[in-house]
Amino acid sequence: MGLESMDDNSGGDEEKDSPKRLFLPSLAFSYFATGPLAVLVSLLLIDMGKTFSVSEGVMGQINTFYSIVAVVIALFMGILSLRFKHKSLLLIGLVFIATSALGCLMAPDFNVMLASYSLSGLGGAMVSPMCVTMIGEHFSLEKRASAVGWIIAGGALPFVIGAPIIASIASLGGWRLAIIEFVIPILLTSILLAFVGLPSISHSRQPTVNGKTYLSFKSVLSRRSAVACLIGDALRSASFVAILIYGASFFRQRFSVSIDFASVWILGAASCYTLGSLVSGPVVNRFGRKTSTVLTAFLAGIFAITYACVFNLWLSLASSLIGSWFFGMVTSAANSLTLEQVPEFRGTMMSIDTAALNLGSALGTVLGGLALLFFNYEGLGIVLGAIGVSAAVVYQFLTTDPTRKRN
Repeated sequence: MGLESMDDNSGGDEEKDSPKRLFLPSLAFSYFATGPLAVLVSLLLIDMGKTFSVSEGVMGQINTFYSIVAVVIALFMGILSLRFKHKSLLLIGLVFIATSALGCLMAPDFNVMLASYSLSGLGGAMVSPMCVTMIGEHFSLEKRASAVGWIIAGGALPFVIGAPIIASIASLGGWRLAIIEFVIPILLTSILLAFVGLPSISHSRQPTVNGKTYLSFKSVLSRRSAVACLIGDALRSASFVAILIYGASFFRQRFSVSIDFASVWILGAASCYTLGSLVSGPVVNRFGRKTSTVLTAFLAGIFAITYACVFNLWLSLASSLIGSWFFGMVTSAANSLTLEQVPEFRGTMMSIDTAALNLGSALGTVLGGLALLFFNYEGLGIVLGAIGVSAAVVYQFLTTDPTRKRN
């Protein structure tokens, strides 16, 4: 059974075996596979709305339902991660995302599309926390930050690779063809690679106490720093919506750029996010998990405000790319900080964190939509960017880095 780790001491870290060669690539590709469908929705939101005869604002709410489903399932994952193998949960999550892609492909109307896309939220809520949890189980402390950076980078690569490919395919045959020729093959490959490359047996020691479910949730929710990490992660997730969800539509509407131009912007923003996540590992090891998280969260929020409030295309582009870089850094740094908060129940901690992240994304989508409706894109940037700055405040004053005490 894949029960969670009780190794909250350095000795346990030192005893970990080196993961097999395909382990980290398999995790990174699993994270990668959660993204192509989201890229398609972000890039072609306007076009999908036209297919189903709904407005952009209404079409964008499929992300809200995605997040709501992900929140509910992620909370259940806090229980399931104690009872089932993490590899099995990850594989099931990938199958749900593949099912979601098939449902979106065949959706005859908006309601079916809404329900189908929500399934990918279910799958993502299973895959994401298991990827990070397995890093905590199989990597020693000094290697975890870099490993987290690699899987976060894997999660960004669909935007780097997928945006131009999806735009090219969609220009020939529409968004449904992009699902057939890009999204589904990626998901099938990820399922095969995860099955072959991930270990079935956890390296961690299992808790022997009774009432593990109650104890795991109590351990997370009774620690101020752990709860603060959840709040901070929800806030930074809400802030990132300004670029992740609304960015392509912003440039298409504000500056009347083409889909091809928007796809190039997504490629650039995703590349910056990817590089930021990779750079974050060495930065975290040098300056610490908390300091790195606080600084990058603050800068990400500032640039989320800037990109939406300048009326020059090139200044806005530059601000969005810099903001994407810092969002990549804070995602990796904050995951590294959150992963260490409750080391004896990492699966539960990261599952609840996934719920917090998706709750933040839903909040950001709703608040961003309202700000866009009443105050245009400037209001959207100010509201969501300020939320990112508030995340930095929460991290600074309410969190601690347990690894400092451990060392």
